[in-house]
Amino acid sequence: MNTQTVISKEDFAKFREFFYRKTGIQFDDNKRYFVDKRLLERIEATGSETFRNYFVNLRFQASGDELQQLVNAMTVNETYFFREEYQLKCLVTHMLDDLVRRKTDHSPIRIWSMPSSSGEEPYSIALYLLEYWKGIADWDVELIASDIDTSILRRARQGVYSPRSVHNLPPKLLEKYFARCSNGDYQLCDDLRQSVEFTRVNLMNPADLRGYRDFDVIFCRNLLIYFDDLSRRQAADTFFDALKPGGMICLGHSESMSRISSLFNVRKFPDAIVYQKPLEAR
Repeated sequence: MNTQTVISKEDFAKFREFFYRKTGIQFDDNKRYFVDKRLLERIEATGSETFRNYFVNLRFQASGDELQQLVNAMTVNETYFFREEYQLKCLVTHMLDDLVRRKTDHSPIRIWSMPSSSGEEPYSIALYLLEYWKGIADWDVELIASDIDTSILRRARQGVYSPRSVHNLPPKLLEKYFARCSNGDYQLCDDLRQSVEFTRVNLMNPADLRGYRDFDVIFCRNLLIYFDDLSRRQAADTFFDALKPGGMICLGHSESMSRISSLFNVRKFPDAIVYQKPLEAR
């Protein structure tokens, strides 16, 4: 690494504003070490001599390839199977039954996992549906999983996980759906990997969101904590538009849609609190 390259306070402020406008993610001052380290790695990888040279190229590069590489470096992907399992239980014991009672056309149930990270969440949803939802034999399910990070999407499609990622899974499910690799990791079976469609989406880019409509359920857990109030409201509007009337969204345990937007109704099920698009909304 070029030890002569220094990210000044002014450089950090410029970069932070640029990255926020592109992604909605806000870096506080206490993230300086993390941001500087990733920036210096990208400056070195691109052969730029200074932050200024790198930043000019980043802003005006027509292809956007380096911006994507930077996004991949800056996003945090920390997850595991059956994380916040109470919401998965709520999905199969209450939410889906509530939704299918109102379906008159027997159209597929559409579920969106955003962000997907390395796939543990959408694959957990698929596992839970197969194992615990009695309606799975009668209904088609479309499971879409999206993330802004292209490198993490490649990992998700491969479906290979460390022992830590699968530590919450019951042994019988681990044996049923995974094969042990020679290095000790676990490979998810082909059928489950093919049941999820992975796509790249930036919630702050309207062009990315075309076609993301008519979802019955959205899982967006532990993403909005990285946004400021304005970006959270924008994300809430996006999810509202993406849901069918009566559709529901699950947030992370420390997140509350009620503090972000008044568009949704609060639904209190025995297992979890979720947020519902009003039936009369369009």
